[in-house]
Amino acid sequence: MHPSHSPAGRLTALGTQLIEIHHWLRAELARLRASLDSPDGDGAGLSRELRAHCVGFCAALDRHHTGEDAGAFRVLAEQVPELRPVLAQLSEDHRIVADLLRRVDALLTGAADGPAIRAELDGLAALLESHFSYEERKLVAALDALTDGTPHELFGMDVPTVAD
Repeated sequence: MHPSHSPAGRLTALGTQLIEIHHWLRAELARLRASLDSPDGDGAGLSRELRAHCVGFCAALDRHHTGEDAGAFRVLAEQVPELRPVLAQLSEDHRIVADLLRRVDALLTGAADGPAIRAELDGLAALLESHFSYEERKLVAALDALTDGTPHELFGMDVPTVAD
């Protein structure tokens, strides 16, 4: 963890914690996409393990975005009103991502194959990279200035522990 001199005395500033959550989500999506290249991920059907990983990733991403909308974005809109247009754009991105996640879920519950899932996940990866980068550029400093709230309250999840 990175040291912080935040008013709440956290070991890590909230902006840094958001970046760490985004790094974890990026890594999980990369792992998921790479698993599609395995022999079980590329054939006519998807393995049960691959489907479970995909469902788990989609649920974590949805929980994160829902948490941001109800937590961090609400707090920032109150405390830093000049960020409201940025927050509105980020919330719109969340709706687009939610639509993509519903399409992935529909493919997983249907008879979709690896290439169909890959196409949706590739589009999701491109959108998320843009979204995460924009969010980090626009919100990290404001998040670091917040004095209350935990990552779970503000981002819908705690900072995941990354296994070596």
